[in-house]
Amino acid sequence: MRLSIALLQVANVSKEYLTPRGPLRVLSDISFTLEPGEAAAIMGPSGSGKSSLLYILGALEPPSSGTVALDGCNPFQLAPADLARFRNHSIGFVFQDHCLLSQCTVLENVLIPTLVARSGPDSAGERARTLVDAVGLADRIDHRPGELSGGERQRVAIARALIRSPRLLLCDEPTGNLDRASADAVALLLLDLHRRQGGILIVVTHSSQLASRLPARFDLADRRLRRVA
Repeated sequence: MRLSIALLQVANVSKEYLTPRGPLRVLSDISFTLEPGEAAAIMGPSGSGKSSLLYILGALEPPSSGTVALDGCNPFQLAPADLARFRNHSIGFVFQDHCLLSQCTVLENVLIPTLVARSGPDSAGERARTLVDAVGLADRIDHRPGELSGGERQRVAIARALIRSPRLLLCDEPTGNLDRASADAVALLLLDLHRRQGGILIVVTHSSQLASRLPARFDLADRRLRRVA
């Protein structure tokens, strides 16, 4: 797998949402830096703003103030088409719900980001098959999501997130819907692939067991982020 090189710099990020009762602040003055190859967990109670922070890091939602830069590029300064290309090439997402297309096979689901990027499946097919093998599903490559277990579907989602060799991989409760055995297997797989792939891994989770597997840990509470390990 190609090694991705990235530096993530988050400076003084705050986020507010407009409500009928006035602005609702969910994040305040968040700053941190992650180096190439680092993996970090972000923990915090429900409603603490973890998902909002993840959407900002993934260039899905702009901050109210502050900056986010990946290798010196602030995605929120890009034109819409360039921003879409930036996300497709530089950021991978794994959500609690695997978000697979039910009508597509394992291989087709993994290839979806390359189709969006208009780089045809012929050029990406070999890498997709390599990733499917890496997540232990080579014998299920032509199966559809309905024929897979929850853990297997999440493995497909991880392979799909890595197909473009993203510099930043963001995971929102990736083991939240899984039983204990499947969660452990998915966590070990995610960390193993991250070590081989490079780049930066950020996992938002309620699971202290999953968080303990990552070398860097942050706690998000009272709208502020604090590094605890």
